[in-house]
Amino acid sequence: MRNEQGLVRGIDPTVTVISKILVIGFVLLCGFMAEEAGTFFQQISDTILNNFKWFYLLLVSSVLGLLIYLMFSRFGHIRLGKDDETPEFSYKSWLAMLFSGGMGIGLIFWSVAEPMWHYAGNPFAATGLTDEAAATAMRITFFHWGLHPWAIFIIVALAMAYFAYRKGLPLTMRSVLYPLIGDRIYGPIGHTVDILTVAITAFGVSQSLGLGVIQMNTGLNNVFGIDISIGNQLLMIAAISTLAIFSVITGVGRGIRILSEWNMRLSILLVLAVVLIGPTRYILNILIEGTGDYVGNLVSLSTWSDAQGDSGWQNWWTAFYWPWWMTWAPFVGMFIARISRGRTVRELITGALIVPTLVTFIWMSVFGGSALKMEKDDQIAHQQQVVAGELTGEAAEFKGGDILLATKAETTSAIFTLFSKLDPGVLGQILCLLTTLLLATYFITSADSGTLVLCTLNSRGSPEPPMVLRVAWGSLQALIAGGLLYAGGLKVVQTASIAAGLPISILILVMSISLMKALRTELGLSPLDPHQRRVINETGDDVVGAREPISLSPAAQGALLRASGEN
Repeated sequence: MRNEQGLVRGIDPTVTVISKILVIGFVLLCGFMAEEAGTFFQQISDTILNNFKWFYLLLVSSVLGLLIYLMFSRFGHIRLGKDDETPEFSYKSWLAMLFSGGMGIGLIFWSVAEPMWHYAGNPFAATGLTDEAAATAMRITFFHWGLHPWAIFIIVALAMAYFAYRKGLPLTMRSVLYPLIGDRIYGPIGHTVDILTVAITAFGVSQSLGLGVIQMNTGLNNVFGIDISIGNQLLMIAAISTLAIFSVITGVGRGIRILSEWNMRLSILLVLAVVLIGPTRYILNILIEGTGDYVGNLVSLSTWSDAQGDSGWQNWWTAFYWPWWMTWAPFVGMFIARISRGRTVRELITGALIVPTLVTFIWMSVFGGSALKMEKDDQIAHQQQVVAGELTGEAAEFKGGDILLATKAETTSAIFTLFSKLDPGVLGQILCLLTTLLLATYFITSADSGTLVLCTLNSRGSPEPPMVLRVAWGSLQALIAGGLLYAGGLKVVQTASIAAGLPISILILVMSISLMKALRTELGLSPLDPHQRRVINETGDDVVGAREPISLSPAAQGALLRASGEN
């Protein structure tokens, strides 16, 4: 049901009211009982990771395998819309929005920090701070930011786009269940799925905004000496959220698209600058070597569960990342679906799986590779001082160079320390400023795309949600991010997100089954029971006794989809 009168017309009151109550209630819990809530969710998170790690590893790898199959199969030509429909956005705009809505802030945050942590020590290298540790550090980083996380996003995007644009159902998470439960998606089950999606999306986006503004404050401190303080961070949230609300009001075709294209331009400029002034030969070598290493070890990395050592390392990294990406899947997946109307299944999978992964590898190689080279140079210089007798005793032990030590002290400072190492003068300051600007633009695109997704869910899949809803959710996200930052509740939300990953993972499994059922039905590959045959025959399609693939009319496809849900 949707309201059809006044300022709130077009809004689903059930999903809107309950989701806002849940979100606000949880934020208050995190704010006033941060320590108790943190302990509670940490216990739940630890229990889930210890007992369901195998499920996460198996599910994500299976989803990736399913998408690769669909990309090369006969299902690849199916269009996400009418057969003669053309894409709404050009390839350039589409790819820019894919990248901006997917991993923007996270890539800046972890592009230097994660390789540094793995360089210091990881289970695939006998000793940290060695050439072996450097090689495996890039392999692990590629794995955590490569095909697997994008596969999680794409399966959600593909299912939502297919049922919304091909089958005419609302662009909401509940629609992916239609082949399994039919019109019951409009009842309590559907409401529960959408409410859960809204709540998880709101928490995920708000947390990302909080982390992003902390790193922005670090960048401004490096360039202009602006104090790192909660007050300054709250001011930044207010200013940038205002711009984000203005962007989301203008819609996807203008504000979000234009900002995403500028994100890509700034990103390319930053990459080229670091390649030119940094260790160019090392960057190119590690890109090629790291990519080959990743491809060669993809299967073993995907199935490695640390069964023998059970050291806990995987719970801190891979098994943490997978449910973390799953909590982002409703938001990123729905946004990708929103901008992918008119593309084929093959186009969506190829464009959103392969291209962003390659771009991510380039990004990680440029920044992570540069950091590794700087660390190796620091280690060589340290050894020379030891040989010369300038360092003795405890000082003779190499515990890390400037970038690694900065990463251990404060993760947000890792990339800025790299720029200071590359050029301690004006150029390094310019790179820090450019990165801070890029963080701001990614902040805006994450906030406005997140707001758009929340509004679409609250308005039962409307591609153009009411303006009052856009302003309300944009403002609420800013308040959530600011409130959590002020109360120290960001860590609690991060821990709770891992717990939320379990129900989302089950939904992704069910979604995959539902999507395959619908795709096989569309091409006439699924066995038809008598009720389904009767329904289709009423539309005029002769499919009695059909065993080979058949082409059904749109009316027949819709009738069969409904029939599948009724049974």
